[in-house]
Amino acid sequence: MAVSASTDALKERYLTAYRWMLLARISEEKIATLYRGGKIIGGVFLSKGQEALSAAIGMTLQPGDIFAPLIRDQAGRLAFGEDLLDCFRTYLGSRLGPMRGRDGNVHRGRPREGMYAMISHLGAMLPAVAGALLARRMKGQAGSVGAVCLGEGATSTGAFHEGVNLAAVEHLPLVVVVANNQYAYSTPNDRQFACDDLLDRAVGYGIESHRADGTDLSSCLEVISKAVNRARNDGGPQLVVASLLRLTGHGEHDDAHYVSAALRESPLGRDCLKFAEKEIVAKRWADAEELEAWRSEALGKVEEAIGTALHEPAPDPGDEQWTALSTARLRNEGDRLN
Repeated sequence: MAVSASTDALKERYLTAYRWMLLARISEEKIATLYRGGKIIGGVFLSKGQEALSAAIGMTLQPGDIFAPLIRDQAGRLAFGEDLLDCFRTYLGSRLGPMRGRDGNVHRGRPREGMYAMISHLGAMLPAVAGALLARRMKGQAGSVGAVCLGEGATSTGAFHEGVNLAAVEHLPLVVVVANNQYAYSTPNDRQFACDDLLDRAVGYGIESHRADGTDLSSCLEVISKAVNRARNDGGPQLVVASLLRLTGHGEHDDAHYVSAALRESPLGRDCLKFAEKEIVAKRWADAEELEAWRSEALGKVEEAIGTALHEPAPDPGDEQWTALSTARLRNEGDRLN
């Protein structure tokens, strides 16, 4: 009976994560289409190939935790509780979105709900979250975890080293998740760092480290869960390094010509979403008809969100209160202050 209950729980967790991955993939496919159609101003950076790792982070965190996602963490944002409308309202510049149409399309967040707006992909969020965790400790607040997502290129920045050092010295419940997608924009790993393994960096700071296969949803769920539980139960900072390959260019403006065919055809180039679908069918957790139904359901949610955001007003430069959202009294009834 216990084995059956455990298997059922694993099945439900896997399928839930898969559906967040699917919703993220379909959302971003639509975002890319809107970008190519001139409906989105600014850059578009897709998370294709990184959805398994991202969904595992968002699902493992709890209400009250802090999540600092990256540009390729749509799945994690959704799993952590982001409204799909927040995504499309921000990309389409709606005044009703969390950033009220004032900021770049990837910097959205709701800090009071634990979703931090991204400062930069270059390690800047690590010391920000470490500082927030330290502030909570000073206020006597315990039990929460902070998770920061980074690319492997960010591990070469000063902000990374300073943030990890602070977290290690203060023994903070911080989980640093590095998506090693093999390229910092177009710079390959062998031009980014000289150590044999990024996990070696954890040793220098005296923190624990974990390795995940970023193309395998089961591996991501297991490793992220272990790291978050360790941090939550006084294990101190945790470093997770997940190996995978970014299956698109750095952004929609980049054709990724620098990625070799051999790397694309290697195990790192496996599409985590397609692999998850094969696992689901192989384990008889769902059939092709159910998978297609979930895809149709996700597509319907995306189309509804796009339709809503496209018909909402943009900021009026002559009427907007151009002050910090944290201090301004928002005039539109129903708006939420972040």
